[in-house]
Amino acid sequence: MGVPETVMQLLDPVVATLDIELVDVEYNGATLRVVVDTDAGITTDVLAKVNRLVSPILDEHDPINGRYTLEVSSPGVERNLTRPRHFVRAIGEDVVLKMHPGIDPRRVKGTLTEVRPDEDGNQTLIVVVREVDGNDLSEVETHEVSLDEVDKARTVFEWGPAPKPGGPKSKNTNTKKKSSVQTSAPTQKNQKKTEETP
Repeated sequence: MGVPETVMQLLDPVVATLDIELVDVEYNGATLRVVVDTDAGITTDVLAKVNRLVSPILDEHDPINGRYTLEVSSPGVERNLTRPRHFVRAIGEDVVLKMHPGIDPRRVKGTLTEVRPDEDGNQTLIVVVREVDGNDLSEVETHEVSLDEVDKARTVFEWGPAPKPGGPKSKNTNTKKKSSVQTSAPTQKNQKKTEETP
C-alpha cells in the first residue's frame, strides 16, 4: 500500500469526526497534500482545525520517512473524483471521464447530471457529453457510463477566453487567486512545515 492509501486509511475516520470529508491524499515525495471538503464549503478556520487534528496523528504513526510538507487544502474548482460520493457531489458540474483501456470512447467531457445506483450496488453516471476523445460534438449526446469503466475522472472549470494581446485589461476576470495560510507549529518528529490552502 502506498503513502496516499495509508494516510487515507489513517485519517479518514478521524477527519469524519468533524463532519468533514477527506476527499483525497496526494504525495509527491516532498509534500503530503490532504484535501478536505464539506457540503457548506471550506474556510481557513476549517483547514486550520483539520491541520491541528491530523498533525499529531501523522507524527505518532509516521507513515512517511524523512521530512515533508503537510498541506491541508480544499479541492478547488478542478478536483479529482475518486469515490462514488465525489461524483454525487459533482452533479451539475462539468467533468472529464477517462475510461479504462479497451473501452470506447476512451475520453468524454460534459456535464454530470445524475448518479444512478442499480440493484447490484453499481453506479451509473449520466453525462450530457459535448466532447468525445478530444473532438467537439456538433450536438450534445447523453451517455450512460458505468463507474466501473472509469479509470480517472475530474471536474473541469471553463475559465473563458484569454484577453487579446494588447487589448484593455478587464477588472472582472475569471481567474481565481489561490491563497494559503501557513501555521507556525512544525511537528517535532519530522519538522514538517504545514499549510492550509483554501
